[in-house]
Amino acid sequence: MGALLQRKSEVQVAYMGNFMDTDQRKTVSQGQAAVLEFLYIISYPRPQVTWFRDGHKIIPSSRIAITLENQLVILAAEATDAGGYYVQAVNEKNGENKTSPFLYLSVANANNVSDTTAPIIVVPPRNTSVVAGSSEITLECVANARPVEKLSMTWKRNGIKISSGVNSFGRRLTITNPTTADIGMYFCEAELKDSTVEPARAKAFLSIMEPPYFTAEPESRILAEVEKTVDLLCQAMGVPIPTLAWYKDSVPINELQNPRYKVLTDGGLQIQGLHPDDSGIFQCFASNKAGEIQTHTYLDVTNITPTFTRPPMDTTVTEGMTAVLSCEVTGAPKPAITWKRGNQILASGSVQIPRFILLESGGLQIIPVFLQDAGNYTCYAVNSEGALNAFAILTVWNRTFIVHPPEDSTVIKGTTATLQCEATHDPRISIRYVWKKDGIVINPSSSSRVTVEKGGTLLISQTWSGDIGDYTCEVISFGGNDSRKARLEVIELPHSPQNLLAILNSSYSHSVMLSWVRPFDGNSPVLYYIVELSENNSPWKVHLSNVNPKMTSITVSGLTPARTYQFRMCAVNQVGKGQYSTETSRLMLPEEPPSAPPKNIVASGRTNQSIMVQWQPPPESEHNGVLHGYILRYRLAGLPGEYHYKNITSAEINYCLVKDLIIWTQYEIQVASYNGAGLGAFSRAVTEYTLQGVPTAPPQNVQAEAVNSTTIQFLWNPPPQQFINGINQGYKLLAWPVAAPESVTVVTIAPDFHGVHSGCITNLKKFTAYYTSVLCFTTPGDGPQSPPELLCTHEDKPGAVGHLSFTEILDTSLKVSWQEPVEKNGIITGYQISWEVYSRNESRLARTLANTTLEYKITGLSSLTTYTIEVAAMTAKGTGLVTSSTISSGVPPELPGAPSNLVISNISPRSATLQFRPGYDGKTSISKWIVEGQVGVLGEEEEWVSLYEVENEPDAQMLEIPNLIPYTHYRFRMRQVNIVGQSPLSQPSRVIQTLQAPPDVAPGSVTVRTASETSLWIRWMPLPDAQYNGNPESVGYRIKLWRVDLQSPVLMKIISDRLEREYTVEDLEEWVEYELQIQAFNAIGAGPWSEVVRSCTRESVPSAPPENVSAEAVSSTQILLTWTSVPEPEQNGLILGYKILFKAKDLDSEPKTQIVRGNHTQSVLLASLRKYVLYEIQVLAFTRIGDGVPNFPPVIERTKDDAPGPPVRLVFPEVRLTSVRIVWQPPEEPNGIILGYQIAYRLATSSPNKFTTVEVGSTVRQFTATDLSPESAYIFRTSAKTRQGWGEPLEATVITTEKRERPAPPRELRIPQSEVSSQSLQLQWVPGSDGSSPVRYFTVEVRELPNGEWKTYSSSISHEATSCVIERLNPFTSYKLRLKATNDIGDSDFSAETEAVTTLQDVPGEPPRSVSVTPHTTSSVLVQWQPPKVESLNGLLLGYRIYYRELEYETGPGTESKTIKIPSALRAELTPQSSFQTVNSPSALTTYELTQLKKYKRYEVVITAYNIIGESPTSAPVEVFVGEAAPAMAPQTIQVNALTASQLEITWDPPPVDSQNGNIQGYKIYYWEMDIQNDTEKVKVLFLPETTVRLKNLTSHTKYMVCISAFNAAGDGPRSSPRQGRTHQAAPSAPSFLAFSEITCTTLNVSWGEPTAANGILQGYRVVYEPLAPVQGVSKVVTVDIKGNWQRWLKVRDLTKGVTYLFRVQARTIAYGPELQANITAGPAEGSPGSPQEILATKSASGLTLQWTEGDSGDKPTTGYIIEARPSDEGLWDTFVKDIPRSATSYTVGLDKLKQGVSYEFRVVAVNEFGYGEPSIPSAAVSAQLETPFYEEWWFLLVMALSSLILILLVVFALVLHGQSRKYKNCSTGKNISNVEESVTLDNGGFTSLELNSRHLNVKSTFSKKNGTRSPPRPSPGGLHYSDEDICNKYNGAVLTESVALNEKPLEVSESEATDSDYEDELPKHSFVNHYMSDPTYYNSWKRQQKGVKHPTPYRYEECAASETEPYFQTVITTQSTGGVYTPTGQPAPGSRTPVTGFSSFV
Repeated sequence: MGALLQRKSEVQVAYMGNFMDTDQRKTVSQGQAAVLEFLYIISYPRPQVTWFRDGHKIIPSSRIAITLENQLVILAAEATDAGGYYVQAVNEKNGENKTSPFLYLSVANANNVSDTTAPIIVVPPRNTSVVAGSSEITLECVANARPVEKLSMTWKRNGIKISSGVNSFGRRLTITNPTTADIGMYFCEAELKDSTVEPARAKAFLSIMEPPYFTAEPESRILAEVEKTVDLLCQAMGVPIPTLAWYKDSVPINELQNPRYKVLTDGGLQIQGLHPDDSGIFQCFASNKAGEIQTHTYLDVTNITPTFTRPPMDTTVTEGMTAVLSCEVTGAPKPAITWKRGNQILASGSVQIPRFILLESGGLQIIPVFLQDAGNYTCYAVNSEGALNAFAILTVWNRTFIVHPPEDSTVIKGTTATLQCEATHDPRISIRYVWKKDGIVINPSSSSRVTVEKGGTLLISQTWSGDIGDYTCEVISFGGNDSRKARLEVIELPHSPQNLLAILNSSYSHSVMLSWVRPFDGNSPVLYYIVELSENNSPWKVHLSNVNPKMTSITVSGLTPARTYQFRMCAVNQVGKGQYSTETSRLMLPEEPPSAPPKNIVASGRTNQSIMVQWQPPPESEHNGVLHGYILRYRLAGLPGEYHYKNITSAEINYCLVKDLIIWTQYEIQVASYNGAGLGAFSRAVTEYTLQGVPTAPPQNVQAEAVNSTTIQFLWNPPPQQFINGINQGYKLLAWPVAAPESVTVVTIAPDFHGVHSGCITNLKKFTAYYTSVLCFTTPGDGPQSPPELLCTHEDKPGAVGHLSFTEILDTSLKVSWQEPVEKNGIITGYQISWEVYSRNESRLARTLANTTLEYKITGLSSLTTYTIEVAAMTAKGTGLVTSSTISSGVPPELPGAPSNLVISNISPRSATLQFRPGYDGKTSISKWIVEGQVGVLGEEEEWVSLYEVENEPDAQMLEIPNLIPYTHYRFRMRQVNIVGQSPLSQPSRVIQTLQAPPDVAPGSVTVRTASETSLWIRWMPLPDAQYNGNPESVGYRIKLWRVDLQSPVLMKIISDRLEREYTVEDLEEWVEYELQIQAFNAIGAGPWSEVVRSCTRESVPSAPPENVSAEAVSSTQILLTWTSVPEPEQNGLILGYKILFKAKDLDSEPKTQIVRGNHTQSVLLASLRKYVLYEIQVLAFTRIGDGVPNFPPVIERTKDDAPGPPVRLVFPEVRLTSVRIVWQPPEEPNGIILGYQIAYRLATSSPNKFTTVEVGSTVRQFTATDLSPESAYIFRTSAKTRQGWGEPLEATVITTEKRERPAPPRELRIPQSEVSSQSLQLQWVPGSDGSSPVRYFTVEVRELPNGEWKTYSSSISHEATSCVIERLNPFTSYKLRLKATNDIGDSDFSAETEAVTTLQDVPGEPPRSVSVTPHTTSSVLVQWQPPKVESLNGLLLGYRIYYRELEYETGPGTESKTIKIPSALRAELTPQSSFQTVNSPSALTTYELTQLKKYKRYEVVITAYNIIGESPTSAPVEVFVGEAAPAMAPQTIQVNALTASQLEITWDPPPVDSQNGNIQGYKIYYWEMDIQNDTEKVKVLFLPETTVRLKNLTSHTKYMVCISAFNAAGDGPRSSPRQGRTHQAAPSAPSFLAFSEITCTTLNVSWGEPTAANGILQGYRVVYEPLAPVQGVSKVVTVDIKGNWQRWLKVRDLTKGVTYLFRVQARTIAYGPELQANITAGPAEGSPGSPQEILATKSASGLTLQWTEGDSGDKPTTGYIIEARPSDEGLWDTFVKDIPRSATSYTVGLDKLKQGVSYEFRVVAVNEFGYGEPSIPSAAVSAQLETPFYEEWWFLLVMALSSLILILLVVFALVLHGQSRKYKNCSTGKNISNVEESVTLDNGGFTSLELNSRHLNVKSTFSKKNGTRSPPRPSPGGLHYSDEDICNKYNGAVLTESVALNEKPLEVSESEATDSDYEDELPKHSFVNHYMSDPTYYNSWKRQQKGVKHPTPYRYEECAASETEPYFQTVITTQSTGGVYTPTGQPAPGSRTPVTGFSSFV
């Protein structure tokens, strides 16, 4: 193709040098400007500069300027400006900064210094150029004057002051976005204000540079012909004008020094006299200061066969003008043009005839044109590549004259005479014709016989003698007149020659002697005779068309031997052709040897010892008999040796593989055909080489010598030429270490055919013994190696010593140890050790040690001093690499510390920069840095791998990590290594992802196979995940393929699935060879293309019909059909022959078929056709695959007419004594158009020739004969007539009598078994009585058994017949037949049915259907099919035959393919049926396995069905490739082990070896979550045959099912049975929601949802809440752990009114998950009701009544009330009664529901839609004491006083004991209590409540329960599990411990545990547990229920029973219940400020 030169790229490297280390001085006079130049420093990029004076930064001002060139300008210098100045330069890219030496400024005092100094330009502006498109450009102008304060700077352009862009005290002018409009001269002007001093001026020119751009470019591809001149365009513009440079294949044109290459003035390149080696890539570079661009073209110089670009065109000119015939031809070399007319050369390069001029373009100019110049002109174009020609017709018109005058004519009398008179004229004028006879004008209107046509032709019909005379044609027009005369004669045709005889010519076998007698000439002399012949009964054709009329005999030559001939003649005179003579008898010519050799001989080397020869038979006309075979002879080309012969004994085989030849040798080969008469001529010799072989001799005189320590030089001579066996492709130099013979270094050297060869192998190991050898190689492979030669590379300096370490470290000495260098590179002669104080070279000391010394003790050191110690090995070549380390004397080194502060930057696809802070060095230098990383999958559980190591960079703080994988996640960590060891690991870096990059590799193992006739199947190995280099979703594959034989466009196919391994390319062309490649791509780009592979689509049926199909009827029963071959692109295979399908239109339902074998015969004579019938004829071509498409529409042709057949169904329906009416039907074979009928009759006793004859019209079907004799027998004959005459008559007898009746039916029907065939049978019968009326015809009916209906077979069987052949029957089918007779009276009854008769079996009519062949194992295939249709079996099916054969044209399993030069010849070698092998299969089977096939071979399989008669046609051939089959079994021993919460490890064993069916290429692991396979199934593909894999990113604590299948190149094997595994648990996700309800001033219910992802077994929840701001200076945090997953609610009771709390909830499995948090504010809610008023509690004997009045209803109406209660000794408020109607203002509860002896306070809370309102003020404390109880009697009080004293002592003692215990023990099992409707009784035994109280340790709370009540199901409070051993028997008020545990409560409660309470069986979904606390600053009080007390309560509670062995479940406050909060229908629950499931509004 060529080479392409890339545009130059600029690589910028940041660097910075140093200032010159010398101080400078400068002196200026006072008042002048001091310009301090910036000291030169080398830096890139340009440094940022800061000026300093005495350490102070200098800021530009009105008196100080810093120029663009970093000059410091001090205006109007004063003495105070003197001092030292210096510059600090900073390189922004690498961070370096440098400080310059001082520049000392001195200011000299000037005498008479004036206060005013005229302006002067100190730094003038510079002429500047800027590239168009730049952002800005700055002009600078610095001026000096005194006083400086009055100095004014002005910028002008075109005399106009510029105001914008002026800055820096007017010194700078900045032009933003400069354009061409800004080009010009700019002036800066410095003047002193208020002064007359002349201003100072300076100017600068601003120019705009434009990058080059092309105004003319060459096309991307130029196709040129050799010897032509081609101009390559290249013009460019820009500012300045760009220069152009041309390159060819990246080499400058001027370096090529080719005189044919000329650069034109406009920049283009002209190449004259093109050569093929001029092909290549030409580049044109245009460059100027603003940039550079390039364009290129590919010049393709080729040799081209001539092709018409403007072929000759038919041309018409006027006489006397100039004619130009075009003939423009392209070709390379330029074709030579020759013009011919007939055989005469008119003009060429060497021939020139007057008036005929050959134009430069190739056209022909004729000047002037004469009339005789009209005719055919042919243009011939010839060059070395080929030749072609075309012709054009030149027509010459006159201006107005007769061009075709009338000619003397002779016509037959009665025919029409035509006198032509054609004139030419200008088409814009009209002409008029006038005819005269003998001078008299003819008036056509006066006679109907005379007509003058528009073109002037005179027609005289029905000519007679009066028309003889002279006729004049006059043409009259404005353009001129003309007239011509002719004579008309009337004559007739000649007669046919007589006595025509044909005899064989004994002297010449290819000829026949004909003789005849002259015929009558028809009054016109015979002009010539015509001789026609018929060859092998073919249609007649003219053989001799102009035989001298004087001859009466002639020799007919040019005949073909071994063929039969007939001859006939006719005479021709001026009138025309007479009748033909009688045909001669048929003659057979003797057979002769073939007269022509085989054609199209092609030879191609198959192997290095065989050549395949292919040919085509000689032309059929040259066979001279039946070909029997071929003789092939061959010998060495150019040598006189004898020929070797091969006999091919079959004429069908057109190929031969010549074997056992000499390697790489040219042979000449000839082929001849032979027949029964002998051997024909041999073809011209073709030459061909056998393929190359490998050399059989090594190179000679090999010498090898070590040049240095790493290089060996070779000298050798090539092997003898006769032993190379091919084309020498070069040599391979081999070298391998003696110690490692497998490590061979190979260097390939191109052949040099002059002198001694030489070459070198470099980069070898130093001082190493090598064996060396040289071999020669050709294309097939390597030749033998020369004898190995042993030598050693030279000695060199050694490498670094290893393992430098220090021991025995003392204040003044230490011991240094090391190991020998790994790379000795020679003989170690010793070691050199040196040491010095760190960074003090002058203290360096060194010692040289023996080579056996590996340690040395250094003494004399200073204590606590850092030393640098270096050790190096030595050889004779010098000292090797130095290994150094630092160490402090007296301070032993330690392990280093870990690096820190890892920062990652500069991330690219394959590298990243890691910056870090080194850790503690361990008191010695760092010798190595190690970078580890997590690749791809990151996490704490993922493994870390070593990514990069750096040695000998102790001060590194930044590392470039190479060799990263694109588009991969990484996390890095580091460790540092010193002489002691490795440091700990650093903290991991942040996670990065490398950038994407195109794939690096092409898909591997690309193979392509034939899939079908129009498709190819491609398979490849997909890229592994690690090689995607980009987003996997964007990875795909691109396939390109193209035809090998044509310059066809490349087809592209895109496969988006990155895991796809195969693809079928459809819609290809049949039987075409393709090449293809595949590449991978991602979102960034495409990777490399794979190697080219090649395959051919399968042979198919022709896709087009034969062309030019024509039919011609040659007789009444024959049609000659001709055609031309199918176009080559549409043949799709080797045409084996043609099929002709023909049927009589509208008569036949199915067409008949005639087959023409071979692809050379392209005509056929269809015989035995029906006469005068219209036939539809189609022709199709067929290959071995099947039939192509027939031509459409069909060709329609009618056979010629003939005499008709007899009429049918002749009957006499009316017979009288003297008359008969006869009725007939038209003939079944009319054979033409029926023109009429003839009825003839006579008495049966009269003379046979005495008939009375009557003719009637064609439409008449009956006739009545009268005047007959009574009771007499008459014979009637009826016949039909066509144009060809009367046909055969139908005869019948009738008796003139009236005594007639219907006939009796035929009898004795029988069918002889000997006359039964598969499709026909013969019916025989005996006629019955005719009923005195002769039988006219019989009718046969046939019925197919068992269920067929009677069908008429024929109703026109002759009345004389006694048998009939019944045809068109189905084979192996049972039939019955019957017969009836018909006479003039009518039909007889049907005869008795025949016995059932069964036709014989026939071969099956159809092959098996749906044949498929699939690989089964690596050496077997499975053939499957469906039986033929039952109706096509034609007998009892015995079985099937499977034919299969190996197709030899396929190659092995590699990517190589064979070039098929002549596909037709290749396919021909597959046609012999003998090459098939056969297998029989029983009829019951439809599947068969073909075994023991050859691997990596393609087989063809066809199948037939057979019965006892024979085989069906073969099925369409199916091809299959053997050698690959998918694994037959799944992997074994699959184990699934959990590694982490997100990983499973899968291990397995491969499938059994005998079931692998090839090399296992990988495995597919299918895995899914159990029970949801369809939604979660994934597949992981391993493209390596590993047997373990980790599945990552799985869901925690989830059961997975895993199954595995193996795959190989052929496909996937079966899946294994699923195996189960489960990932470990992990922390759960956050709860799904957090909601609040029943929010009062001090209480609320909180609920939450189960986590979305449990990730394990939920063990419980943790609830934490705290106020957002401290309450009364205290901020308490309450934490409660709830065990179990069932309870997801909580009742909180210790809130403070109006305070906002933060609630956090998290779930726990093996660890706590993330929190879900929300804010909520304690009531009352905004818009809720105000507090009820006038609370009054009154007690009566029966109960306690609470009264109130309604307060403010809030923003919505009040919907109800609740009552809260608390014990009067300051317990907590809790809900007492819910759902009190809004209309109520009082509520009463019985005293028996309250705990006796306890006082209570009550308050009322109103409720509306916004929630709970402000509570009322508490009521007065009310005691539950009944009136005058017995214990108030004095005697009871005395007893109680004594008891109380004892009780107090016991309580004190219990408190002491309780204070020592921190645990509580559960003592009861909770029971479910049914709800009552509204009332709640406070009682100590009701349930235990957990209260928060900061002041009291013990608060009693008693609740009681109504008896006999039952409420709807209420929510359960759940189970809060508290451990309290001391509370088992009595609550003593001890302080609750800090932690509170909540566990799920079991719900199984036996009936016996329920005393008088009702229980609910089902727990509701939501319930809330009341208040709890874990803050140590708060104390909790417990209240425990007493046994045996009844508890009417609207809440569910749990009762405690003593138990030491079982934990009990303690209830904390139960709250939620059905109806617990009054909620109006359709309104939200009171107290809910947001929807229950949401909490975002609380935050």
